[in-house]
Amino acid sequence: MERVEEKKPLYAKRQDIFPRKVDGFFRRLKWAIMAVTLLIYYVTPWLRWDRGPYAPDQAVLVDLAHRRFYFFAIEIWPHEFYYVAGLLVMAGIGLFLITSAVGRAWCGYACPQTVWTDLFLHIERWIDGDRNAQIRLRKAPLSLEKVAKRVAKHSLWLLVGLLTGGAWVFYFADAPTLLRDLATGQAAYVAYATVATLTATTYVFAGWMREQVCNYMCPWPRIQSAMLDERSLIVTYKDWRGEPRTHGLKRQLDVIDVNAKSGDCIDCMACVQVCPAGIDIRNGAQLECITCALCIDACDEMMAKIGRPRGLIDYATLEDCKVEAAGAPPVPIKRTLLRSRTLLYFGLWSAIGIAMVLSLGARVRLDLSVAQERNPLYVQMSNGDIRNAYTIKIRNMEARPRAVRVIVEGLPGATMWDSLANERQAATSLTLTVPADQVEKRRIYVRAPRSGPGNYALRVEALDGDKAGDTDEVRFERPE
Repeated sequence: MERVEEKKPLYAKRQDIFPRKVDGFFRRLKWAIMAVTLLIYYVTPWLRWDRGPYAPDQAVLVDLAHRRFYFFAIEIWPHEFYYVAGLLVMAGIGLFLITSAVGRAWCGYACPQTVWTDLFLHIERWIDGDRNAQIRLRKAPLSLEKVAKRVAKHSLWLLVGLLTGGAWVFYFADAPTLLRDLATGQAAYVAYATVATLTATTYVFAGWMREQVCNYMCPWPRIQSAMLDERSLIVTYKDWRGEPRTHGLKRQLDVIDVNAKSGDCIDCMACVQVCPAGIDIRNGAQLECITCALCIDACDEMMAKIGRPRGLIDYATLEDCKVEAAGAPPVPIKRTLLRSRTLLYFGLWSAIGIAMVLSLGARVRLDLSVAQERNPLYVQMSNGDIRNAYTIKIRNMEARPRAVRVIVEGLPGATMWDSLANERQAATSLTLTVPADQVEKRRIYVRAPRSGPGNYALRVEALDGDKAGDTDEVRFERPE
């Protein structure tokens, strides 16, 4: 008889997870990081920074209309996007550094998905109660109390989502003005669409999908395996100490028989009950583990109750676990972190950061570009001189108007004038007033004697008073 194999679904149905409340060092650390990150996200658009009368006073602003990025005293123009690229590279290397040193600490503490999911869990616990109360409410038949709690919970979730989406759009326009426009219905359609989209995604991802975003949508759990090795700190269950488990009989066994072989784990399931991913860390490292370390707090609390030393579940490296299992003392964390791989990542991250800071300090806030007009290449004037035409663009990247002097170097006998003057006003230099934070575009004419090479290289330089500015090289065309 032919055997028919049962087909298994590609994805398992999500099992509801009701994490239990826990207190401890890592829970308090998560509270602190969540408070700081949310405060930064919601408050930053409202911070002011005085840049003078010609620039916006919002401290952090992505001004798409004028193609600027303001970050306190730093202003980034479109042609300086390499600074943004540098920040992205630093973020990537920083993620590699954190993962190599302390595993998925970013995922467990500072990832936006983790932070907002944690916030939603606290709202749920505040309304529905702790783990057992939530389970009872889930199984309870529909009642007025149950409906009231569901409406209150989801209303608060939607409110947090709305605040999240609203805070995001404030980074792209003046926050007080945009808030007034949103409230009065005068804001652009794209602003309302963005707020609605981010409200929905925050509500769905943090309220409903939760750990599924990390398990199925985020690529980092798959990538992190390449960043971890036996010397990376991860949340680890020390099985040589915990096994065999005694199912709550630790104290009784110790009283009855001091020589009884038993581990410190009493199989209380506290580590599983507090896990936001619903996994059992005692089964070893798993893709779903975000290294939030709440299981450490839960286990330490239980060890204190039964009079056993903390650290049955702890941050440890696989290499150090072998040493500790052999009876040697634990290796200091400082020694674990200061190793060649983490130092290499830190050195590379620091080098990019220092290079960007030095570049920001040394950059010229005046940019010049010159393009030769090709039709015609040149014009012969009545006195025999040759005239070329150019389009010049001067970008003033400071929050004040500037008088910029343009000179031509390397072309003997050259004089110049712009389209607002005439050839009788030709001089060896040209002064243009460039408005604050703007680009001045002007057509200029350069005249030089006919004698000389037919295709001559010349250098155009823009000077801010006597200070050096920017230069560009073009050709001066004349008959052979």
